[in-house]
Amino acid sequence: MNLSYWEHTTWLSDIDFAVIGSGIVGLSCALTLKDKHPEAKIVVFEKGMLPSGASTKNAGFACFGSISEIVDDLTTHSEDEVIQLLKDRVNGLQLLRKNLGDAAIDFQKYGGYELFDTNDVETYNTCLEHIPYINNLLKEVFFNKKEVFSVKKDPFSFKNVQKNLIFNSEEGQLNAGNMMQSLIQKASEKGIFVLNSAEITSFSTKNDQISLILNNSEEISVKKVCIATNGFAKQFLNEKMAPARAQVLITQPISNLKLKGTFHLDKGYYYFRNIDNRILLGGGRNLDFKTEETTQLGLTELIQNKLEQLLTTTILPDIPFKIERRWSGIMGVGPKKKPIIKEVQPNIYCGVRLGGMGVAIGSIIGNQLAKLAAK
Repeated sequence: MNLSYWEHTTWLSDIDFAVIGSGIVGLSCALTLKDKHPEAKIVVFEKGMLPSGASTKNAGFACFGSISEIVDDLTTHSEDEVIQLLKDRVNGLQLLRKNLGDAAIDFQKYGGYELFDTNDVETYNTCLEHIPYINNLLKEVFFNKKEVFSVKKDPFSFKNVQKNLIFNSEEGQLNAGNMMQSLIQKASEKGIFVLNSAEITSFSTKNDQISLILNNSEEISVKKVCIATNGFAKQFLNEKMAPARAQVLITQPISNLKLKGTFHLDKGYYYFRNIDNRILLGGGRNLDFKTEETTQLGLTELIQNKLEQLLTTTILPDIPFKIERRWSGIMGVGPKKKPIIKEVQPNIYCGVRLGGMGVAIGSIIGNQLAKLAAK
């Protein structure tokens, strides 16, 4: 890298905590570490020009799960585990809003809706039957008797879906770009270094220090390491998790667009919302799980065609639209929804496997990771 003496001594020497990954988990971790150790030198290493995973590439849903997702989770997790997952998501969103402020992240609580395909009568009826049961579970999460899920007649003129939608009164939305910009600004104000285009390619333990290899060339020594790379974490960790690519598109502005809120379809595998009078739509990895189990950012014709088809046949029937932009992000998933927060080696810690709920739980996972490393 041919770093100068000034570059090495200013940014890359005498590091107390190195955080790998500048997404919501990494920056939340760095901020908590700074609160606990104000004099510590904390450096966040980010391999991309911007956060490389999903923190700036998601749909900006401030959600804790659609009813079909919760019903599905109850088939693979115990009731207590599901309640804890929901609590963590709700508490994580509250922490995010408290730390950054609703205005800074453009948080809006418009509620969320779940749509069901006209041919998927079984899932639709199962979710309808589970509404009282799920609402009762959520009383432990929201500490009130309010009915979170209810049935509403479709006010948006969708096509090829059941005429009634399931409404989630506690769901919100935010601006993911503003969220990350606010976190970066807070980190800078607190004296935390955030280095972009700075990829940690490997690490090893040497005596009482951790040796990091930066951009395959520069070796630096640090006291402690926090891994917050989520979907990319298999590079460093031997844990039960895998990357999951999520593909997204956004339309050009549409006149008189009446959609308001967040929307889930097909057990949450598709999701969309209105942003700046555009439709942002993502999902479809269930069409080809194997191909989408990748750390490579990119698009596939199969999924992009399906997203456009949903716009034409379901979301915007009879309304012309043009696609303005397409992108993808990388999530971290596994056989269980519970994140992995642990010490993997002496003085090396991780907070990964967010299961597609990074906006909801990223702040609290970063907080817990920092508490573990700060001991």
